[in-house]
Order: sequence, then structure tokens, then C-alpha cells
Amino acid sequence: MEMIDRILRGSNLDDALEHVRKNKGSAGIDGMPVDELESYFAEHGKELVESIRNGTYKPVAVKRVYIPKPNGKKRPLGIPTVVDRVLQQATAQQLAPVFEQIFSEYSYGFRPGRSPQQAVLKAVEYLNEGYEWIIDLDIEKFFDKVNQDKLISCIRKQVNESEVLGLIRKFLKAGVMENGVKQSTEEGTPQGGPLSPLLANIYLNEFDKELEKRGLRFVRYADDCIIFTRSEKAANRVMNSVAEWLRRKLFLKVSAEKTKVVRPGKSKFLGFSFWKSTKDGWRCKVHEASKARIRDNIRKATIRRKAAAIPLAETIKKVNQKLEGWINYYRLGDMKTFLKSELGPWVRHRIRVIILKQWKRRGTMIENLWKLNRKNRNGFTHERIFAQCMTRTGWYRLGCNDVVNFILNPKLLNTKTEERPSLVDPLEYYLAKQSC
Repeated sequence: MEMIDRILRGSNLDDALEHVRKNKGSAGIDGMPVDELESYFAEHGKELVESIRNGTYKPVAVKRVYIPKPNGKKRPLGIPTVVDRVLQQATAQQLAPVFEQIFSEYSYGFRPGRSPQQAVLKAVEYLNEGYEWIIDLDIEKFFDKVNQDKLISCIRKQVNESEVLGLIRKFLKAGVMENGVKQSTEEGTPQGGPLSPLLANIYLNEFDKELEKRGLRFVRYADDCIIFTRSEKAANRVMNSVAEWLRRKLFLKVSAEKTKVVRPGKSKFLGFSFWKSTKDGWRCKVHEASKARIRDNIRKATIRRKAAAIPLAETIKKVNQKLEGWINYYRLGDMKTFLKSELGPWVRHRIRVIILKQWKRRGTMIENLWKLNRKNRNGFTHERIFAQCMTRTGWYRLGCNDVVNFILNPKLLNTKTEERPSLVDPLEYYLAKQSC
């Protein structure tokens, strides 16, 4: 069976539709939501397939949106219509197994059975083998600068079918709609579509093979790549050489500002950095920028004027989701001290302040703290609770005093009640993940 037949096979399209439906996501420029996909394909599926076979199918321009980056800048994304997302997903499902057979074992991004954590562990392995100089490679605007003719040429080496290549080219040239104006896409593969990650790996696979041919140690996750050498001199030589190769062979420019030779402790890879233990050698840790990001996310979820106006259960649920997601991703990193001494106490403090804010009146605060004090036998006198609550301090400082801290203690916050879920203890959650 030819590739185009496998792509357009009913079972493959059904799987693609289900995948897009589960992922949800925003509508494209036509406004069609994901929950209308099933009825659309039931009514128009046959004519859509026929239009692809006879060459009349034309993808709709993707909707340009921007998402914030950690450095304050914004990353452009292109959101295809939900119908085009299904077709892209159907194409990716059939192309991926073909290219998986030739992809490098040192490529970890957007591949089945592979993860950022595996990439980081491989980096640690290289460091412990003595490759302690890192080339931090940054390709300028990679997804926007992919040469489409070169990409099609890379695909043709494995899938030489004009119908498939023509379909992919149509996806690439669909254009971008921004502020009501359609812009052509003569280069690049817009981030946001289901097919883009696979196309990126196909394009950079030639780079992987070149690095392997040179006998270099490297790890790549999408367009994020680090190369390891034994000496600074070798690192500088390799950096200049691979930058020139990327320019000549893949028509990509390496950022002169961001691409640099660094020691492991100064490197940042997938949110991790590295440190050397006298006992265990090189290990990974959470980069300071990643710590700042979880603080920012928690801060947004616990803004007092907003959080005080909604049920505490909703706020805690949101905070728990952010904490668990972040810890799950960074569980490889050494962060006991950070979780115990910094993040955990800080999160609990912000929750305490919200609780106080929701009580609103000082009298209500005194009454509720007194009830909890008696129930849990904390041992404070009514006079002391009264004195602490009646101070002329703001909400944030009020949440720091010893009475509030002791009564609204970690054990109480981490206990589920009828009104709210238990607040995740970051350290306990991390240790539980370590033991799994």
C-alpha cells in the first residue's frame, strides 16, 4: 500500500481525529471548534479525501498567536484549523514510523518513548566520561528558517511519492493570518501544527548524522542541542566548524550571541544545569531560571485580589497542579533544599495570606484562629491571638507572624477537608517520586 493510501485510510483518519479531539486546543481562523470535528468528517470526509487525491485540496492559512518566553520575549505559533490539524496528524502518524528507523539515538525531542529527562541523563553520562566542555548551540529562529526545498528533499530520500510530498508542501505553504492579513510562508515550518515537530526532526537528522560521523558526543532535543568535548580548544574548534556546516548544508544561522562554549555549571539545557559532587561525580540540578518560573506561575495563581474572590479549593487545586507538573518534569534534579527551605514555606505562606484575606474582618480572623487553636491544642492564649491580629500590618506581613504560622501550620494545610483539597507539600511529593 502506498503512503498516501495509508494516510487517507479511514482507520488512520479516525485515529488522527481522536488524537486532535483529545488534545483540544484553539480553533483556527475558520472558528471551527474541536467538538464539531466528528460531525464535519461524517458529512464531508469523503469529499475531503477526494480533494486530496485529485490535488484540489488547499489548507487554510494558520492563525498566528504569540506565547511568552521565559526571557520576556514572545514565541510565534501557527494554529491550523481543526480539519487541517487532523490531516497533519494523519500524515505524521504514517511518516513517523518510517523515519524512526533512521533517526539518531541521540535525538530525544518529540519521539515515542523518549523524554527530556532521558536527554539530560545522557548529558550527565557524557560529563562523567570526562567530556566537561559544552558547546551550547542556538539556531536562530529555526522553525521560521527551515528551507522548504531542502526539507522536501530530505523527506524524498525515504518517501518518494509525489502525492505525499505535494500534500506536505501545501501544509508548508498554507500561509499565516495575522491581524486579518495573510502572509506567505516561503520558508519555515510554523510551530503549532501536529506535523511540525516531525518535520523539524527530519530536517535536523542530517545534522545528527554529521555529528555522529565526526565521532562527537551530543544530545539534541528538537532545535536545542549541546555538544561535549574534552577541552576548551576542541570545543571552540567544533563550534566554529558545525556553525559553518549548518550554514552551508542546512541554510541555518547559528546565533553568535547565544552560541557559546561553557563549563557545565554555566550551561542550561531543557531547564536543567549541572554540578559536580565529590562523591557521585556530575549530577543535574534545576536551573535558577526554572526555579524562578515556578515561583512566577504560583504567584499568578495566588494573586490576593483574585484568589480571595474564588473558593479556596479552586486556588489550592490550581497550585497543586502547577507544583506536581513542575516537580514531575524536574524530578531528576537535586532540589531537596530548595523545596524544603524555599518553595514549600513560600507557597504555604501565600495560601495563609489568602485564607486571612477571605476571612476579611479582624474579628472573624480572631474567632477562626481561636477555634483552630483550641481544636488543635496549639496553646496560644486568646489575648496573644488578639494582639497578633490587631497589629497594623498588611495582609502579607500578617501571614508571617508566629501565631498565624503555627495555627495554620503545614500539617493543617496538607490535610484534606470537606471544603478544600490538601495542599501538596513539594518536598514530600518530590521524595515520593524519587522512591517510585
